[in-house]
Amino acid sequence: MKVLIVEDEIRLADALGQIMKEQNYHTDIVNDGTDGLYYGLTNEYDVIILDVMLPGMNGFQIVQKLRESRIKTPVLLLTARDDTSDKVKGLDKGADDYLTKPFIPEELLARIRALSRRQGDVFLDEMVFGDLSLDLSSNDLCCREKSIHLAFKEFEVLKLLMSNSGKIISKDTLITRVWGNDSDAEDNNVEAYISFLRKKLSFVGSQVEINTIRKVGYRLEGPK
Repeated sequence: MKVLIVEDEIRLADALGQIMKEQNYHTDIVNDGTDGLYYGLTNEYDVIILDVMLPGMNGFQIVQKLRESRIKTPVLLLTARDDTSDKVKGLDKGADDYLTKPFIPEELLARIRALSRRQGDVFLDEMVFGDLSLDLSSNDLCCREKSIHLAFKEFEVLKLLMSNSGKIISKDTLITRVWGNDSDAEDNNVEAYISFLRKKLSFVGSQVEINTIRKVGYRLEGPK
């Protein structure tokens, strides 16, 4: 699962990140509302944990703009104010759930699991592009009668390319989305996994190609 945390209290943000890490969730953490909106608009997450009171732009504004941009990612709002009117306002803006500080980690995780299941109802169990299908539950890559299992990072790289088919995805974006903001991964890590994927596309006999756009990134393209 991939989670975006938007929280300006550094210690709490770090604590939330640690809770997610212990669950083997991949997290991006930002401490400013403007950055939070940018990440929410330009990346794909299973759940967004969003503080209400933020510098730059508050949580209500962020969730409203996400919904106006047709971003359906489940949003869990956090606030120190146990005020019913605030909860109603947040839900009316498009938030999916609301949690008041302080909270216990077990409740937070339960709510995240519930939201991710709800998200799962929206999306299909597979992604399809050209003659390829990617099973999102088994990480298997299939082309007609042939299939091969993808390692975790291979799966994440290909899923990102397939969800942005026809668009150029930069190496920086791949590193941020697949390895994480705090990773020491470099361009050669991306190049290695692109090479692995190309071999597996060849193995299943697909006509789909991962094309290199020199000095820009990669683009997934179907048969001409």
